[in-house]
Amino acid sequence: MCGLPAKWPLHTVARDGVGGVAEGWVMRASGWCRVVVAAVGVVACGGEAPVSQEEQLGQAEAALGVRNGSNLNGSNLNGSNLNGSNLNGSNLNGGELNGQGLARMLVSVNYAGAKLNQKDGFARGEVRLDRVWLQGSVFHGRFRGRHLSGLDFEQVRFKGNLGNGGQVELRVDSITPGSGESRDVWTYQVSYREPADGRWYPICRDTSGQPAEAIAVAGRWDYRQGVPGQGGAKYDDSRTFTFACEGAAIAKCIHFGYKPWASVNGVSLAAHHQACTRLIRADYCGDGTSHTVNGQWVNLYDAVGVQRDTESWAVEAEWDTEGARCFTDHNRARAPVSCPSTPVRQTQCGSEASFSTGTLIHSETP
Repeated sequence: MCGLPAKWPLHTVARDGVGGVAEGWVMRASGWCRVVVAAVGVVACGGEAPVSQEEQLGQAEAALGVRNGSNLNGSNLNGSNLNGSNLNGSNLNGGELNGQGLARMLVSVNYAGAKLNQKDGFARGEVRLDRVWLQGSVFHGRFRGRHLSGLDFEQVRFKGNLGNGGQVELRVDSITPGSGESRDVWTYQVSYREPADGRWYPICRDTSGQPAEAIAVAGRWDYRQGVPGQGGAKYDDSRTFTFACEGAAIAKCIHFGYKPWASVNGVSLAAHHQACTRLIRADYCGDGTSHTVNGQWVNLYDAVGVQRDTESWAVEAEWDTEGARCFTDHNRARAPVSCPSTPVRQTQCGSEASFSTGTLIHSETP
């Protein structure tokens, strides 16, 4: 979907382009979005808004910052650069650092080694926390027997891991607590220190080039494309977490109600969240490759009651954590899709009975 607000209702009909109660047009992180409040998650996206140029290092932009630019029906997992592009766009979570592709992509963040600059009587100067963990999207930690949580993590510094095996220093600049139904969804403004000039730049950006927030999510993703069984996969690595940029697939699926740390009637939503990131990017083959074309509508629904089907559209696909279990010719690719390395796992597509045999989410298109 387009860049949805942090307090997005669980059941919505949206078109990546517009937003509002009833109907309306508004700029969002991933372009323009049209939103119609209803009892279902339907989204599509249009063109990307122009991105203003930010400070540069020589002639190259400090692009660890995410553009979040494709859109709901886009291709990014976590922003356009450092951390992926979009939900129903092409990006999973963000983008590159100084335009060097996956090599300069922030692929995960370490819990270990986190440092806090203390200024109270408890400790002074920069101290290394003994332990850090996430409860939902809220940080917790310990230092010399003292429990830290929530807003205590402002100005904490973490070590981020890049796709080339290098590391980058990250800093939490500000924290926004969640509220209402999203009270467990906290967001963070995070910067990285560019080694070339020692200056700090945001890891996430919206389409206007302004800093965007991120959600802290336990585990890490594989941002490679075209790698069967691995591209786009989620790993429950207890040593790392992800800063999921707003406007990209990982964050958007959380706003759809698929919070990976939550459960509904005893059913964990972790698998539904991962299936959603595949669906949003039209990763039919489950290899990290997005097959969507911006500007398409998609309706998604499940059997656990997070998203409900309110449209009479044609079946597109059934989804689980590994991609599409089946998909039809009526899909968002608008072109033939072949998955030679990952053959379709079932021949019938769209049956409600499939929810009892492994399907997590259904998708439909007009």
